[in-house]
Amino acid sequence: MAPALLSVERPESLTAQAARKPTSILHRTPWRLPVAQSADGSYVTLENGQRLLDAVGGAAVTCIGNGHPKVVQAIKDQVDKVSYVYSMQLSNQPAEELARYIVSSSNGAFELVGIVSGGSEAMEAVLKLSRQYFVEKKQPQRKNFIARHLSFHGNTLGTLSLASHVGRRAPYEAILDHENFHHVSPAYAKRFQRPDETEEQYVERLRQELDDKFQELGPDTVIGFAAETVVGATTGVVPPPNGYFKAIKSVCDKYGALFILDEVMSGMGRLGSLHAWETFADDISPDIQAVAKGLGGGYGSIGAVLVSKKVADGIRDTSGFWKHGHTYQAHPLACAASLAVQKVIVEENLLENARKMGAHLSMLLREKLLSPNCIAAPYVFDIRGAGCWWGVEFDFDGPQCRRLDLKGANFAIVVQQRALDKGLIIMGMTGTATLDGSKGDVIMLSPAYNITKEQVEDIVTVFVATVEEVLSESFVE
Repeated sequence: MAPALLSVERPESLTAQAARKPTSILHRTPWRLPVAQSADGSYVTLENGQRLLDAVGGAAVTCIGNGHPKVVQAIKDQVDKVSYVYSMQLSNQPAEELARYIVSSSNGAFELVGIVSGGSEAMEAVLKLSRQYFVEKKQPQRKNFIARHLSFHGNTLGTLSLASHVGRRAPYEAILDHENFHHVSPAYAKRFQRPDETEEQYVERLRQELDDKFQELGPDTVIGFAAETVVGATTGVVPPPNGYFKAIKSVCDKYGALFILDEVMSGMGRLGSLHAWETFADDISPDIQAVAKGLGGGYGSIGAVLVSKKVADGIRDTSGFWKHGHTYQAHPLACAASLAVQKVIVEENLLENARKMGAHLSMLLREKLLSPNCIAAPYVFDIRGAGCWWGVEFDFDGPQCRRLDLKGANFAIVVQQRALDKGLIIMGMTGTATLDGSKGDVIMLSPAYNITKEQVEDIVTVFVATVEEVLSESFVE
């Protein structure tokens, strides 16, 4: 039996404090949110003076932390030059330079860049560009997309249709597109690989399932297959099995469809390589790719569509232009900020630091959480990730769970809120383990690429203590 906690009155939580304050914001959570007043590096200070260590970068966004002087200066300088022009009338210098920078750093994978306002718009624009490509290639019969269950591609109606996350789709099911968007199994070996399967056999089963889906829909009706290179906000940092994307791309190539990667969360350095496919996709580059969060690091609202030569030529040889646009596309301030962020990553060798600190974070998580002395050890299902992106998945289905009464609470969310009270920002996700979203708890950690060793150790110390505290309170006789 785990030792009982001392019977002391718990300080009022930050969410409880926030709940007493009025707000005119229609928030995204059922609880009122504490208000950030300032931020510096990986620390955020609330209006009550409490200082928080941000271990998740908002949502894997703040890749170099807040307030980097080079980025701040770049934004100030750009305000003095051009704060806004409309991309249908004029281009702007930082947008042109940012696009050249992305293309030149892609080792030939990409030839053109479309700059948008964020991740959801990037994936929505990917859908439109993919369809435009085939219309202009005189293949208008191609209208179907194939994606995966337990995926997330954005919060527009189009991207919700593409993805398959029961909870996020539920309010909108009646108005989602069920005719042109189709789904196959997730590549989630820890959960869905059969006990009698080798990794190679599991990949082959998934390849065959995709091939069968092409055949079911009609191979010449499929626009493309879309997947997160490493799955983020549904199952929590799930990498593909070895050889998976090479097998999947072979199916797309076989039928002339596009191979599309969503790296809104996993790309632009998050995993220790500029593109996640350089680490986890057998070095197989996509026909079209979406990026966002790590592109601007939170200094500007920005996303981008990265276009291979094949697709670029298909557009340039016909209409010659992109039939998609929004008011704030290629915004000068966002582009100037993003360009500065990307230069900081290179100049300060932050991808190398992300790999080193990621290895240290992994070692500490395994050492602490899997220790026989840690009461969480029996419930840790998986620790996975790379670079500055890690997921810790818990499982409460085993016989040892008879000792627990979580009182119907979503464990990961409770841990997230309790960690906040202890001065640590993390992200808890539930419904991650089953296709119907009925169970599963994952905590995601995605610190800045310039995180220090000492900060990594602080993150793990507070995180593990929080997990143990919540579990301790759940033990029953």
